[in-house]
Order: sequence, then structure tokens, then C-alpha cells
Amino acid sequence: MATITPYLVFNGNCEEAFNFYKSVFGVEFSYIGRFKDAPSEEPLSESEGEKIMHVTLPIGDNHVLMGSDTSETHGLVTFGSNFSISINAESKEEATALFDGLSAGGQITMPLQDTFWGAYFGMFVDKFGIQWMVNYDTAEQAV
Repeated sequence: MATITPYLVFNGNCEEAFNFYKSVFGVEFSYIGRFKDAPSEEPLSESEGEKIMHVTLPIGDNHVLMGSDTSETHGLVTFGSNFSISINAESKEEATALFDGLSAGGQITMPLQDTFWGAYFGMFVDKFGIQWMVNYDTAEQAV
């Protein structure tokens, strides 16, 4: 069965926020990556490259908090629209079914597709205005 995770988006201070959360929960990041680490067709400014592309912070035995900075090309996020519900599916078929079902009547912002980080991933806003991410880790080592 799929699991859900809160995914927070920041305007350039994701690392600061997640370092704070890390200090409060007393845990270490299981993953942290920057935009400069991702393949890109367009060159990034130094400040854009240092922003957080993705960070994962495990909390307790069964929970995780994830986040990223927004990129210059996507513009700033505003309070209230700076989070998504991330679904982690157990199979590609489950990911497709959940994506297709929940996105019906909504707006797809990234079609479900294989990614460079080893996942089958897509994003959408449902017909009620809620932002979702659907992920199935296809790589042996999940992010």
C-alpha cells in the first residue's frame, strides 16, 4: 500500500529550515542534493546551483519530511502553496493508478515519467487545488 509524506517547498532557505528541523529531531538527512548536482540543459547561476533540489529527513521509524527550494524558472512560492502531499507507491502500476485517479479533473504539472534519479515520478494539482507528487522508486537505492 502507498504511503504519504509532507513535501515542503522554500524560496531559497530550505537548507536553513531543514538544518533547524534536523537539530530539533536529533536525526541526520538520509539524502540532500543540490540543483548543481542534477543534469541541466541550461547553465545555472552559482546561487541557483547551491539551492536544495531535494532533501529527506527521517523522523521516527516510519515517517519522513521532504523538501526543496523552488528554482528561478518556477518562480517564488507563497505561503499556503508551498507544500505537496507526496505519495510513495509500491509499484509502477499503483503509481499510475493513483496518479490517473487523483489527477482526474485537475491540472498535471509534470507528467508521470521515468526520471534521472531512478524514480517513476509526476506532479499535479487536483480538482480541489491540492498539490500532489506521485513517486515509485525504480532504482535499487531510493532517495
